[in-house]
Amino acid sequence: MTLLIKNARILGGDRKIEELSDVFISKDRISAIGSFSNKTAVTVLDAQGSYLTPGFINTNSASDHFFTLFEYPSQDDFLKQGVTTILGGMSGSSLAPLFYGNLKSIRKWTDNNKLNVNWRTVDEFLKALDKNHIGVNFGTMVGHDTVRREIIGDSLRNITKNEFDVFSNILKNSLKDGAFGFSTGLNYVHERGTPYSEIKSLSENVIKNKSVYATTLRDSVSLLDSINEVIKLAKETGVTIVINDFIPIIGQEKEYERALETIENIPKDLNIYFDISFSDRMLIPFYKFLPIWAQTGGWEVMLQNIKDEWYFKKVAKEMPYIDENNFIVAQAPENDFLVSKKLSEIKEMYELKDPREALLHFMIAMDLRGVALYKNVNEELLIKAIKSDKSLIASDTPSFKETKKERKLRFEEMGNAFTKFIFGAEKEGAQELEKAVEKVTKTPAKIFNISERGVIKEGNFADFVCFKDGVIKFVIVNGKVVVKGGEFQNILSGVAIRHKIS
Repeated sequence: MTLLIKNARILGGDRKIEELSDVFISKDRISAIGSFSNKTAVTVLDAQGSYLTPGFINTNSASDHFFTLFEYPSQDDFLKQGVTTILGGMSGSSLAPLFYGNLKSIRKWTDNNKLNVNWRTVDEFLKALDKNHIGVNFGTMVGHDTVRREIIGDSLRNITKNEFDVFSNILKNSLKDGAFGFSTGLNYVHERGTPYSEIKSLSENVIKNKSVYATTLRDSVSLLDSINEVIKLAKETGVTIVINDFIPIIGQEKEYERALETIENIPKDLNIYFDISFSDRMLIPFYKFLPIWAQTGGWEVMLQNIKDEWYFKKVAKEMPYIDENNFIVAQAPENDFLVSKKLSEIKEMYELKDPREALLHFMIAMDLRGVALYKNVNEELLIKAIKSDKSLIASDTPSFKETKKERKLRFEEMGNAFTKFIFGAEKEGAQELEKAVEKVTKTPAKIFNISERGVIKEGNFADFVCFKDGVIKFVIVNGKVVVKGGEFQNILSGVAIRHKIS
């Protein structure tokens, strides 16, 4: 199989190329870059002076958390944005390793019983993905909460020395299997109390493997204290850290600005970054709207607590303010008819005046399962953070089926993070576009050590995006044209990717 791309304006190459160039692809690799007027190929695409860049890398997708990686393997709404590689296993939850088939860490997002698990290790999971065939390249982190629950169940306690040794060994083997690092979700119930010493000790495996530690920030302390904990870990261990979902929440602007300034002023020898989505909305599990003190005791305990009449009233009274018109049901397992309903409509359904009481009744009816799309992001600060040299662009959302209401909702309310970012930079001029392309290609590939991708270079894998004037002309994954003229070509050429020590 050969493919020839002609007359392309290359951005993101291993060297700067001013003139229009041709790219020859053999099988899944870039074979040659130059001017090939007499060369022929099975497929020829004329870029007509459009930009040709490496495929974009989504460093924090939720397609594994929502199981759509298996339910909807084409992931074509990512492909149509030019995203050819996605990373999962973030926020402390991954689909591997599993030794008892325990996917409880996922149920905050979706129904954890609907996936038939036939793997245990990371290696077996990645092989299962390849067997299933996927549209994008996919790599995973090791979820701290996933492994912890495999060892101690739902207990909210510190692990013992013997349990830590088991955990460390599992992490070590998972990294050898090709995981890109490990992640924690320190703003979720089962990880909020994880001691710093445990994370620091586990980070030693990550450093030895030259991989990454990714984390959401603790919400049990101030934002600045959480940032300082991350900086302390980087100073004491030298580990590369990516902060997940570093979003400027309305009402927390001053604290966020100080935190952002702190990150941007850290010493250059500390490798700390953050990912952020180009959207003024966030996907939030329902239970995260409870007061912090009520987010304790595990899933069953939280649910049982809010069913108690006295506790219900106390929680409703102390819940933070919720904008009922900007709260939309994005995921309602086994209740798809509720997707896209606003909290104001749910309030009317229960014939209540207080949206907080309505939400609590709704949580009980849903067994605390489900996710809301909530508009709570300061757009001015969002733009400022995105332009930081420390930022990475991510979707923090899954890809949904064409027929699913969730897909329509996601596009209407959240937009396309990558095309919005890249096409916005294109309007600002060549210099800004070049920087933007690097932020979604070369930079994440270097941080996560995604080998042979992220740069247009002879011998690298042939992942490409071709675009001009705000329109994507075609997308190539591993040498195959998967999107052309805005249409998905029903080709699944993605692969499970593995971390390799360079």
